[in-house]
This record gives sequence, structure tokens and C-alpha cells, in this order.
Amino acid sequence: MKQKLLNFLKILIPFTLVLFVLHHLAIRALSDQYTFYYSTWSIYLFHFTITFFIYLAVLSVSNNLPDKTGFAFLACSGLKMFAAVVFLIPIIQGKAPEPIADVAAFFIPYFLFLFFETVFAVKLLK
Repeated sequence: MKQKLLNFLKILIPFTLVLFVLHHLAIRALSDQYTFYYSTWSIYLFHFTITFFIYLAVLSVSNNLPDKTGFAFLACSGLKMFAAVVFLIPIIQGKAPEPIADVAAFFIPYFLFLFFETVFAVKLLK
């Protein structure tokens, strides 16, 4: 389990850093046109943390109850969606000056991290 987690982190950390830098550059280029509610680092801290804990939970279930790994991933994905809604409550309540830009700035990395999680969950299922 420890080796799988380390291998996951060896890929997750560079993945996060590359996306963060690209996203940060895009946000800086758009900062003249849009005012963003959340900073780039807070969005990526959220995604990195959620992705790490989801993989940790799915890996733990995979080691203890291998036939329930898929269900654990689905449950964790549901919790991730709920956490995303909670994270976005200020935008939903209309406190953000540019809600469409903020939603896009959050959900583009959300789906990239979801794809990343799915790839590793499928590896655990095999």
C-alpha cells in the first residue's frame, strides 16, 4: 500500500504543479478583464487535498475489501462533488464579481483531477 501511495504522489505532485503554473499564467493574462473570487493556489490546494484523500480511501478499501473498490470510488466522488458545492457557496450566493469565470476557473481543474483519479482507480480495479 505504501509503495502504491508513493507512486501516486510521484505523479500527482508534478501533475498539480504543471496545472497550477499553466492556470496561474492564464489567470494573470485574464486579470485585466476578470476579477476572480478564489486565488489559484486555493483552488489547487482544494483539488490536491481531495484527490489525495480519495486515492488514500480507495487504496485502503482496495487492500481490505477488493470487491468494493469501485463502490468506494463512487462514494468518494459523490463526497468530492458535495465538497465542491460547499467550496463554491460564495460564488453560488452571488458574492463573486464574475461568477462564470470563477466557475470555469474551478471546474476545468476539477474535471482534470477527476480524470486523474479515475485513471488510478481503474488501475486499482485491475
